Amino acid sequence: MKTIVAAALGECVHVAGVLSFLRLAEAAGWRTVFLGPATPADSVLEAARAEGADLVAVSYRLTPDNGERLLAEFAETVDELHARGVRFVFGGTPAVAERARGLGFFDAVFDGSEPVEAIVGYLRGQPYESPRAEDYPDTTVARIEWRDPYPILRHHFGLPTMEATVKGVAEIAEARVLDVLSLGIDQDAQENFFHPERQDPRRTGAGGVPVRSADDYAALYAASRRGNYPLMRSYSGTDDLERLAEVHLSTIQNAWCAVSLYWFNRMDGRGPWELEPSIEQHQRLMAWYAARGVPVEANEAHHWGLRDAPDVVFCAASYLAAYNARAMGVRDYIVPLMFNSPPSLGERMDLARMLATLDLIEPLAGDDFRIWRQTRTGLLSYPQDMDAARAHLVASVYLQMALRPHIVHVVGYSEAQHAATAAEVIESCRLARRAIENALHGQPDMTADPAVAARRATLIAETQQTLEAIRRLAGADPGGADPDGSDPRGSDPDGLDPFADPATLARAVTSGVLDAPHLVNNPYGRGEIVARDDGQGAWVAVDPETGQPMREAERLARLDIPRQ
Repeated sequence: MKTIVAAALGECVHVAGVLSFLRLAEAAGWRTVFLGPATPADSVLEAARAEGADLVAVSYRLTPDNGERLLAEFAETVDELHARGVRFVFGGTPAVAERARGLGFFDAVFDGSEPVEAIVGYLRGQPYESPRAEDYPDTTVARIEWRDPYPILRHHFGLPTMEATVKGVAEIAEARVLDVLSLGIDQDAQENFFHPERQDPRRTGAGGVPVRSADDYAALYAASRRGNYPLMRSYSGTDDLERLAEVHLSTIQNAWCAVSLYWFNRMDGRGPWELEPSIEQHQRLMAWYAARGVPVEANEAHHWGLRDAPDVVFCAASYLAAYNARAMGVRDYIVPLMFNSPPSLGERMDLARMLATLDLIEPLAGDDFRIWRQTRTGLLSYPQDMDAARAHLVASVYLQMALRPHIVHVVGYSEAQHAATAAEVIESCRLARRAIENALHGQPDMTADPAVAARRATLIAETQQTLEAIRRLAGADPGGADPDGSDPRGSDPDGLDPFADPATLARAVTSGVLDAPHLVNNPYGRGEIVARDDGQGAWVAVDPETGQPMREAERLARLDIPRQ
């Protein structure tokens, strides 16, 4: 076991930072020796010799001029230990830390702005002052496992010009607060990357960075090769999906694929494909990435939630997305769990919906299908006031931590006003990190709330009814997967699997089994469903005439669905 000797130097009596550092060191397997406040350099040298220290940690939190003088004298006093390979680390205020870096003596200097996991990484042997690419895992799963027990952080970023985005990517990477940078490419890039004749110059930069070539992607990735070397990923686009996937994998080493079943097509106006063919295209893209061992995230359920679909539709859509990923051979599946969608959801009911979602899909897991939980704040839930938005971000992330996510998708607090700048991405990640650290320091078990448990059970039961209705849309029971998850591999290999059949999945929308209020006058969805808050914070279907909540069985009975 390696040994750390630590103290506050000179006349400094502030030791809270030193003790916090030692607690992290003990958790990382170090033996620690604390010498206390206001410790002379000679005493540190004597203790380091006696204890056989491998690392000496010192702190000073008073004036920078005095600190610089004191640290220079300290470096001279302990130079013999430094020459023998003992490492030295300093922690203090930003002003004193800047002077400490200038001495060139310390192996690492911390000023309090660093995320906890950066300090833990250093204690586990990762260089801090001079990071290298090889010090950071370059795949999603490896990064998750390396960060444990902290989730990795992802944030969306893309400005209206390449120049601004390249500069911002470098700034974000240097800040070392983000693990996965998700490129937001503009709408023309998503749909017309390979069709310049279809691009409209007036739309350049609308919705993200206007990448127009593989070289553009390569330039963005090159800008990220610094700091903590964040992983990078991009929108999958809405046309030429596999061709674009090849570009993403070869230029930015796409960390994972994000795709949906029902969206990014003519149903939502963001792609050229009809509903059923787009489902086939999305399945093929899942299979393409699966064959190359790349994780897949199916952005499905929250698109229903963003369109005010009731909770049961959200849960059913999430199950179908996970089921299809597994059916397409995906080994590592990232389940997205967007809270606050719709924004009026009560927090207990929101948590219950996410727990029910996980209960439904986790029976699909096995050695060949691993599920990684990714949470995020609702896209439409941020208030306009920036102070209130910051508070909302922190509160939302703290609630999300009840699910112990592997990935936290940070949504910048500026979302209600504008796309986040690099500085706002960095600030948002730091806010989220503080909420995460607080939660990991003994968060109460919010999943044990009786109201959460009751709603969770109700949603599971009702979602099974929704899935059974979709199964019946395929005709007589073909032996597909049981919607209660008891036999997720029960599909007849010689028959039709309704949960992975594009025609049946499309009928789930056109029949109204999956429906949302925002689909009114849509050429594919019915938009007949009415959903409201039930008075307890849950988002439920209601009778259009009476406004009273309906059980899922009653809602389904009003649709033209074959009886079993």
